Amino acid sequence: MSAILNAPRGELPRDADATVRQLYSRHASALYGYVQRFCPDRASADDIVQETFIRAWRHLPQLSADDRPIRPWLFRVARNLLTDADRAARSRPVTVQAEPVDDARDDTRLDQVLDRQLVSAALQHLSPEHRTVLVETFYCGGTAATVARQLGIPHGTARSRLHYALHALRQQLQDHDAAA
Repeated sequence: MSAILNAPRGELPRDADATVRQLYSRHASALYGYVQRFCPDRASADDIVQETFIRAWRHLPQLSADDRPIRPWLFRVARNLLTDADRAARSRPVTVQAEPVDDARDDTRLDQVLDRQLVSAALQHLSPEHRTVLVETFYCGGTAATVARQLGIPHGTARSRLHYALHALRQQLQDHDAAA
């Protein structure tokens, strides 16, 4: 450390921040290269390197009193931090994925099948004219104007049939909910 600080033994440099900046400029890239090999992502490596230099800043009095080189000390601190981070990660419970569990997906599929059956049964109670306009509009993605052209009816009639079909379908589904 004395080679970096150029200060007499046991004497702290006047500007500790400048000393840490000098340490960082000389050793950060090598330390980062070492740490990055053991970290899962760049942010974790940045955190380890940052914490290593924070600890060097905190221990400047001890480091300046020692004649040994600083780089092995920095790598040792980084290795200890990596070990601590690994132990902490292993001691934490495994985080749950954002995806729902298979059981929940099975329930969702069952609900979708039941909903489909319910809507299909309600559609069967509609008149063929109303059902055709509703299916062409919502299931085939047509507009009221497109459906009117396909069926050869006026645009207003298609809109009216769609309105009454939705009303009747809503009524069928409410009656089913009331019965259930």
